Amino acid sequence: MESADRRPQESEPRNEQQATKPEPQAPAEEQAGDEVAHDLDALLQDVTRERDEYLDLAQRAKADFENYRKRAARESAEAERRGKASLARELVPSIDNLERALEATEEGSEVARGVALVHGELQATLARAGVEVYDPTGERFDPTLHEAISTRAADRVDAGTVVETLEPGYRLDGQVLRPARVVVSE
Repeated sequence: MESADRRPQESEPRNEQQATKPEPQAPAEEQAGDEVAHDLDALLQDVTRERDEYLDLAQRAKADFENYRKRAARESAEAERRGKASLARELVPSIDNLERALEATEEGSEVARGVALVHGELQATLARAGVEVYDPTGERFDPTLHEAISTRAADRVDAGTVVETLEPGYRLDGQVLRPARVVVSE
């Protein structure tokens, strides 16, 4: 056991005042602390600036990628539309020939039924692809939609009206693939 008259050791404060009183800092230590604080502030500013630059770069890269994605989707859709239009333009004369074959064959014959079946399948395939057939009989002649093959005098019809459609027209998404071949009133 320790004795009651224990002596304070050198590291222990001798009285209350000495324990609460901070040691005065040397001016060199204060200056070094200020320099460290200044260096930390400068470093923080550099890191913040660098972070902002990387954030800006990442945001630009994200925007560029979104623009690329949208442009690629738009170009892909346009290429698909052009492909459909090209194929439809190639098939339209075949459909016309099948219609002529139907007119030339005997109704009800096996050949007529076979030609009608092929004609119907081709028409349905084009319709699924978005190709529409139009017959402008009775409409006002429009050179962007119709090709006038001839003119004819017609009773009770205004001049410039389509009186007969010789071959129907075909459109894809509003774009004329082949104008309707028509006879126009005089």
